[in-house]
Amino acid sequence: MPAKSAAQQKAAGAALSAKRGETPRNKLRGASKQMETSMSEKQLDELASTKRKGRPEHAAE
Repeated sequence: MPAKSAAQQKAAGAALSAKRGETPRNKLRGASKQMETSMSEKQLDELASTKRKGRPEHAAE
């Protein structure tokens, strides 16, 4: 499942870092905080590994 926007990809990367213990969980904010608790490491890795080129900064709803 690729990220739909650059913002989603960045949030997934932050959440993945916290899940792996590289970043303290209390540093997470917004969507990344919710992603860290609700998604598996594999799901976060798939979102975070999406290339940003050609993606909008924020997805239109």
